[in-house]
Amino acid sequence: MIHVAIIGAGAISPAHIQAYLQFPEQCRIVALCDIYPEKARQKADQFQLDAEVFADYTELLQRSDIDLVSVCTPPYTHADTAIAFLDAGKHVIVEKPMASSLEECDRMNEAAERNGKILSVVAQNRFTSPMMKLKHVLDTKLMGPIVHAQIDSYWWRGHSYYDLWWRGTWEKEGGGCTLNHAVHHIDLFQWMNGMPAEITAVMSNTSHDNAEVEDISIAIARYENGALAQLTSSVVHHGQEQQLIFQGKHARVSAPWKVAASSSKANGFPEQDEELEAKIQKVYDEQPELSHEGHRGQIQDVLNAIEQGSSALVDGIQGRRTLELITAIYQSASTGQSVKLPLGPESPFYTRQGILQNATSFYEKKTSVENFSDNTITSGGNS
Repeated sequence: MIHVAIIGAGAISPAHIQAYLQFPEQCRIVALCDIYPEKARQKADQFQLDAEVFADYTELLQRSDIDLVSVCTPPYTHADTAIAFLDAGKHVIVEKPMASSLEECDRMNEAAERNGKILSVVAQNRFTSPMMKLKHVLDTKLMGPIVHAQIDSYWWRGHSYYDLWWRGTWEKEGGGCTLNHAVHHIDLFQWMNGMPAEITAVMSNTSHDNAEVEDISIAIARYENGALAQLTSSVVHHGQEQQLIFQGKHARVSAPWKVAASSSKANGFPEQDEELEAKIQKVYDEQPELSHEGHRGQIQDVLNAIEQGSSALVDGIQGRRTLELITAIYQSASTGQSVKLPLGPESPFYTRQGILQNATSFYEKKTSVENFSDNTITSGGNS
């Protein structure tokens, strides 16, 4: 039986709690921790958990009855919390984004390696049937080389969203919509299409003058083979439509799912390639549906990895790659220059201090509320 502790009892914690409760034969939640212990107690009561409540996670480090920890706290706390538990011999699942800087990611991965423990970064959108099917289709290369990708991470958040005490600052949230909303789609993009060679980006704050950070960014990614991708991250788009489109030389596929293929007439104009479309559709349809999706699917993957001594699908290396792309977007948008990948210690945005010194700050955060009365969250559009 894997014993679990959850650190942070905010809006995302129920997704973890409900996921663990799906696997009672594999795990049991034994502790909840939050700097506001009444929030942890409320969650324990809500989900009828036989779990102790703590206000300080350091009290849990030496407990031998804890095997796995879910870190559900604000991004600026992820590194120190995860490293402390990894060094205490615990496996760790950390919410997105992995950390506030690449330097912190590197320290987290070093801690996982030296302790021989699993570090998994939440990327729950990978664990959906449509995304697993799309990934499989792309892996077949039936579309030919991908020449263009379009990633639209469209969300909408009201002005008050950034009034929460830790949101809207480079120091505590680590960034705006690119880091904390589009992280889902940027992770899917790099998982499916690989890492580009260069990023050129712009960003702005159009609608939230109570936040230092951006509420929209647009980036162009260039690959060594000349392929391009465009990534839009936003919390100003009504309707929250979201999509990933991959254009290959022979066909296009996307989420939401659509396939289209063209062949060339003698004059170069297109005609529908029904045979290739049918072949791609067959590959998509033959992939099985997942039994557990989202957080449940990822937590099942980690529980199985612990029991089997195997690797998790989304480890700290994968988590770092996603943050590397986001960091490159911030560096390019703040400096007005294209950024070559990969990024290492030579980047002025490698450390949290470097980000604080160099990132564009749009407005001064003047409002700070401790908690919202309505703590429900939405998961976006139709991707």
